[in-house]
Amino acid sequence: MEPISSPPNQDNQGNLDGLDGLVARLGRWSAGRGPLYLLLAARFRQLIDEGLLPPGAALPPDRRLAAALAVGRTTVVAAYDTLRQEGRLVRRQGSGTRVAPAALPPGPRVRETSNPLFLHLLEAPDDVILLSCAAPMGPPPQLAEAYRTMTLPDADLGYHPAGLPALRTAIAARYGVRGVPTGPEQTLVTTGAQQALALLTRLLVAPGDGVLVESPTYPGALDLFREAAAVPYPVAVGPDGIDVTEAIGMMERHRPALAYVVARFQNPTGAVLPSLPGRRLVEAANALGVPLVDDEVLTDLAFGTDAADGIVGAEGNPEPPPLSAFGEVIGVGSLSKMVWGGLRIGWVRGPAALIGRLARLKAIHDLGSDVPAQLAAARLLGPGEFGTIVAGRVETLRSGHDHLRAELARLLPSWSCPAASGGQTLWVRLPYGDGVAFAQVALRHRVAVLPGATMDALGGSTRCLRLHFLLPPDVLSEAVRRLAAAWREYAPGADSASAPASTPAPAALNAITV
Repeated sequence: MEPISSPPNQDNQGNLDGLDGLVARLGRWSAGRGPLYLLLAARFRQLIDEGLLPPGAALPPDRRLAAALAVGRTTVVAAYDTLRQEGRLVRRQGSGTRVAPAALPPGPRVRETSNPLFLHLLEAPDDVILLSCAAPMGPPPQLAEAYRTMTLPDADLGYHPAGLPALRTAIAARYGVRGVPTGPEQTLVTTGAQQALALLTRLLVAPGDGVLVESPTYPGALDLFREAAAVPYPVAVGPDGIDVTEAIGMMERHRPALAYVVARFQNPTGAVLPSLPGRRLVEAANALGVPLVDDEVLTDLAFGTDAADGIVGAEGNPEPPPLSAFGEVIGVGSLSKMVWGGLRIGWVRGPAALIGRLARLKAIHDLGSDVPAQLAAARLLGPGEFGTIVAGRVETLRSGHDHLRAELARLLPSWSCPAASGGQTLWVRLPYGDGVAFAQVALRHRVAVLPGATMDALGGSTRCLRLHFLLPPDVLSEAVRRLAAAWREYAPGADSASAPASTPAPAALNAITV
């Protein structure tokens, strides 16, 4: 995130600059206690004092910002006036509202996320239910057992920039089980999948390079591509995943430096790319010399059988081949969704020469991921252990998926909520309105959701929300009750007949909200 140096405007490219970017930077401004205008003024004060809104930066007109935040214009006017009286803002007829020249001088150039997915994690714990960040709520017992029985290596410096040999071997074996023969030299251990994507972006993408992305896609990847000053080439995602014909045409026209896809249980739509189109995509990318990155973080979380591809999940039945079975593909994986987000173990699978370059790049920033965590991961990736863990996760996810859909159908029947065949999230479409503005109302009702516009480089998905279903049933029910109350405020009269008043939060809530 960089300081704003020009008037924020609505951006049609779907990035987090402009008005949407400012709204994202404001974060959970309304989640505190007190009048809304004071809460908004407090958040602006923080952004100004930290140099993220530098002297002279223009702020949006009252009405535009009020519409984006789903508040009355008087709230924005009062917040601006409060900061004007403090000397932090200057408001002049015809010139709009700007940060005062006498405000704190800007610091060095800032590069940080304005992605609400990550900003919610940086907020202090409170009673907001997070339906925005999808990850297991705690580690499985197998992880604690792996640490309890662990023996640390003797005569080992502990520095392994490419990863502990035992874990690299276990990752390679996992690909072999899936039909992709892999040697340890073709794997790199990273501190989570986000670092894996960051390393690939640093290595392969220069400022001004093109990157093919799905629309919508994982917002953490978009953050990295923006940081690299890349030019996104978005391709729409449908019920069967990315539009392969359009993706091939895009690669032929622009020859991007990298193509990034989520082939199975696409984040955020949940779509699955069938094998035949997947083969076409891989063969075209290889022929055109475009590095193709497949984000496989969710690949094992299948709920049931797909007759065409044999998708069955963790019960021991055959799995569909990954994209890397069809040609040269760079795979990115992680244990954060299968095991626990606190186990910061990810990986890259690719040609040995590429892995060597990534390892040398990683060594500049990180001399190796945590060795005990790697030892635990190597044990958990064993055939029997991993299958048991994934089977338990899938059972819990399938139950949460069904419960959340039932609650949404009961309390918010006008929302479109297709079933997912795997993964951790639902891709919900509002009957009307704007997801970014509704998310602001939802925050005031103590529930955080991820608006579709933050994940769409085409600037679309404005009426969509991503909701995860990893919380316990009673907390999911409370979250939907809060969403229903927020929807009644945002769209008076909609779904009112079937939306009871919110009930007191369940006792378990305080332990699992952030």
